[in-house]
Amino acid sequence: MSAAPATASDDPGADGPPPPVLRAAAPPPALPIPAGRVEPTPVALPTEAAGSWDQVERRARASQSFWTAVVGVPAIFSVLRLGIEAGGELQTTLLLVANVGPVNLLAGFLTTAARLLSTVLVAVFALGGVLAASGHRLARRPLFARWTEITPGWFVVASFLMALVTWPLLYLPLLLPAFAAAFQLRPERLHERAAVRALIIVGGYAGYLWLLVPTLRDAWRQGEPLPIVLLVVPPLLALFVAGPLPRMVIQPLAPVTQLAVLVVLVWAALPVISTPVLPLTVTTVGEPGATSAGAAEEIRGHVVTTDDVNMVILEQRGGVRYVPVDQVRGQVLCPSEEELPRYRLRIHDFHVEDSLLEGLGRRVRPVHRVDAACR
Repeated sequence: MSAAPATASDDPGADGPPPPVLRAAAPPPALPIPAGRVEPTPVALPTEAAGSWDQVERRARASQSFWTAVVGVPAIFSVLRLGIEAGGELQTTLLLVANVGPVNLLAGFLTTAARLLSTVLVAVFALGGVLAASGHRLARRPLFARWTEITPGWFVVASFLMALVTWPLLYLPLLLPAFAAAFQLRPERLHERAAVRALIIVGGYAGYLWLLVPTLRDAWRQGEPLPIVLLVVPPLLALFVAGPLPRMVIQPLAPVTQLAVLVVLVWAALPVISTPVLPLTVTTVGEPGATSAGAAEEIRGHVVTTDDVNMVILEQRGGVRYVPVDQVRGQVLCPSEEELPRYRLRIHDFHVEDSLLEGLGRRVRPVHRVDAACR
């Protein structure tokens, strides 16, 4: 067999240029650094990172404290109401706890304390809106401002709606400046031209007063200045409450207003926690078969529970009474002293001390005549 012919690249002794050799390119020489100059290196910013983290942590703490107050305050008030209703006696308190369910307790709290809860929320959001708009002028942002910033907008609106249906009609005008302060609504948003803006404001306020002319006239005739002030002044305040306040005003205002809200909350909570959980009744009791009216006894108090044997009544003057059911002749429901009206004023067939819910309820079911046994 003949061998394969050799090529020039295979034979080192053959004629021709050698094959090229591939080599890595050498890096260019480093440029000399001028004297007195340091080569820049990336530097971390621990101060800014720590400040950002501290801000996030403060917002988280503010959110936690706000929702703890919203959920915990009603629960604490409900427990206190049972203890006060029992007159501070342990056994009576346990009796109420055993017979007043959590649903009934929550319903009783919402019907009596919803007005207080909505008032506190409206005050916090109104002050928080003003303090948040002026907070950049303070070294530390106020607590109410942080609460307002972390609260969802729908919750703020829901708080104002709850106040709208639970507050007495006499105090509803106060919601106008509170709403303007919470959402920082300025008159400039109505129209860009000052003349048109003034015309809208004057027309709206004139229509508002026209609706209240009969009520204001009756209040003037009866010599009641407070209803006139509460109905006329708050819409005017709504024009000036929005916007940042000067530093000389906001610096002492922030701690004073926050402390004032807490003091008012405690002061207003005292009637709420002392409001009875159970309805007030007058139960007529007499011996079976007795026909004389003088033998009957009227027990004024609150019915705790009723079974086949006894009716348990928490008497208004104190103590628990067990009455056999066969001795019960009758029972009437009585209003409390707090439900008696103070003013004789109405706004288009709605009493000024009734809320929208109460006014609509009285249209459906008019107030019945108070029984003589309740007096």
